[in-house]
Amino acid sequence: MFYGIIRAMLLTREQLEERLIALHNASLELFKDFSLDTLLERIVTLASQQADARYAALGVLTAKGDLEKLITVGMSEEQTKRIPHPPVGRGLIGALMNAKEPLRVADISDHRLSVGFPPHHPHMKSFLGVPIRTGEMQLGQIYLTDKNSASEFTADDEKIIQMLAAYAATAISNARLYEQMRERDIALTRRTVDMEFLNNIASTLTSSLELDEILNQTLALVMNYMKVEAGEIFLLEEDRESLRLVLHRGEAAQAFWMRDRFKIGDGYIGKVAETRKPLLSAELANDAQFLREAVVKAGFRQMACIPMLSGDMLMGVMSVATVRDDPFDDRNVEMMAAVGNWAGLAIENSRLHTNARRLAILEERDRIGMDLHDGIIQSIYGVGLSLESAFHTMDDDPQEAKERVQHAINGLNQTIRDLRSYILDLRPRQLGNEGLMSGIKRLIAEFRANTFAEVKLTEPDFDLSNLSQTRVLTLFHICQEALANAAKHAKAKKVQIAIWVTDERVLMEITDDGKGFPMDSLNANLGHGLANMQTRARSAGGDVEISSHVNEGTTVLAWVPRHTRA
Repeated sequence: MFYGIIRAMLLTREQLEERLIALHNASLELFKDFSLDTLLERIVTLASQQADARYAALGVLTAKGDLEKLITVGMSEEQTKRIPHPPVGRGLIGALMNAKEPLRVADISDHRLSVGFPPHHPHMKSFLGVPIRTGEMQLGQIYLTDKNSASEFTADDEKIIQMLAAYAATAISNARLYEQMRERDIALTRRTVDMEFLNNIASTLTSSLELDEILNQTLALVMNYMKVEAGEIFLLEEDRESLRLVLHRGEAAQAFWMRDRFKIGDGYIGKVAETRKPLLSAELANDAQFLREAVVKAGFRQMACIPMLSGDMLMGVMSVATVRDDPFDDRNVEMMAAVGNWAGLAIENSRLHTNARRLAILEERDRIGMDLHDGIIQSIYGVGLSLESAFHTMDDDPQEAKERVQHAINGLNQTIRDLRSYILDLRPRQLGNEGLMSGIKRLIAEFRANTFAEVKLTEPDFDLSNLSQTRVLTLFHICQEALANAAKHAKAKKVQIAIWVTDERVLMEITDDGKGFPMDSLNANLGHGLANMQTRARSAGGDVEISSHVNEGTTVLAWVPRHTRA
C-alpha cells in the first residue's frame, strides 16, 4: 500500500513536469507574434487549456489601472451579446485588479466579495484568478472558472497559470513596446510625408507668379496628398458675391462642371466662402446642402472644402472629393486648410503682380506715345509742310522748290533713323549660343546700321569663356540698353566700349558724346532703361555706376563678379 502511494506521487510529479514542458513550449509561441490582440487571445486560450477550464478570460488594464478590454474563451458570441454589459471591475474581478497574489476559490457564490452575475450570464462555480505583473505594475489578469475534470482548481493549476502569467507579462510588454515603436514609425513616416508635401507646396507657390500655374500645381499636390479622385478650385468674382469654377482635375469633369457658379452662402462652396471655415461631408447623397446631384450620381461619397484666404480677404474655395467610404483624416484636412491660406496669399500676389505689369505696360505705352507725338510725328508733319511749300513754289522758283524737296528728304531720313532707334530700344535681343564678345559685336553692328554713329570697341586680353551664363547675359543686356539710350536719347555720334578683367571682376564701360543730363536729376531721370541696368547688375552680384554732364555725354560703368562664390 505504501508503495502504491509513492508511485502515485511520482506519477503526479511526472504529470506536472509534462505540463511544465508543454507550458514552456506553448509560451515560446507567444513571442513570435507582436500583434497585441492576437497575443491576448493566445494567452487566454493557453490558460484555458493548461488549467482545463471551461471558461477563461483575460482582462487588460490601462495605465491608470482601469479595465480596458476583456478577451473571453468558452462563451459563444450569442451568449456574450445577451449579457447587458461587460465586467466593470467589481466582486472577485475587482479584488484581483489590486492584488499581487493569485486568488483561488472553490465556489464563487460562497466568497465574501462575490456580487453575483448579471442577467443571461452563465452560472460559474470554481474560480482561479492570477494577476499579470511586471515589476510593481499590473498589466492585467487571467480569470479561469469551472474546471472540467474536477470540482475546483488545484495548487498545481495555480502554479502553472502563475508561470504563464510571467511569460504573458513579458510578451505583453514586448507587444506594447512594439506597438509604440510601430506607431512612432508611422508618425515619423507621416511627418516626413507632411514635410515633403509642405516643401512641394512652398516651392510651387514661390516659383511662379502665373495664376494658372499656381492653381494647377497646388491642386495636383493636394489631391495626391489627400489620395482623392477629383478636385476643383472656385475663385471669388469681382462682384464679391459669387464664386466661379476655374479649375477641375481628376475624374468626372462633366459632372462637376454641371454647376460652375455659386452665390455666397449657397451650397458647400458658398457655405465655406461665407463662414471661411473648412466643411466636410461623409455622405454627400444624404446632405441636402450639397446641391450637386450630378457629382453624387458620378459615385462620389465624400467631400472636403476649405477657404483660400489672404489675411482676412477671401480669394476662393478649394474642394476635393472621393468615392471612398473611409473618412478624411483630420490631420490631412488641417494640412489642406493651411495650404488654402498659403494659396490665398499666392493668388493675391499673382494678381498684384499682374496688375503692376499691366500698369507698367500702360505707362510705357503712354511714354512711347508722347515720344512719338512730340518727336517723330512732329517731324513728319514738318516734312509735310516743307513739301507743301515746295509744291506752291515749283512754278515760280524751281530752284527753291528743289532745295525744299531736298530738305524734306533729309528730314525723312532723320525720321527713319529715329524710328530705327525706337525699334532698337523696344525689341529685345537674345544672346543665343554666342559668347559675350560676339554678342556685343553684333549689337555694335546693328547700332551702326541704325544710327550711322561711330563705335570703338576695346576688347579684354583675357578669355571670358569661363564667365557664367548669367553674368554674360547681364553684361550683354546692359550694353544693349546703353546703346539704345545713346541712340534714342543722347543722339550720340561717337560711342566707346571697353571691357577689361581684374582678379575679382569683369568690368564694362560705355561712353558716348551725346546730350548728357545733370547728375542732380539722376533719380528723376532714372527711367526703365537705367533702372533695368541696375536691377540686372545687382541680381548678378555686381552694380552699375552712371555719370553724365550736359552736352558732354554719359558714361555707364558696369561690373559683375568674375568667380562664383562658394
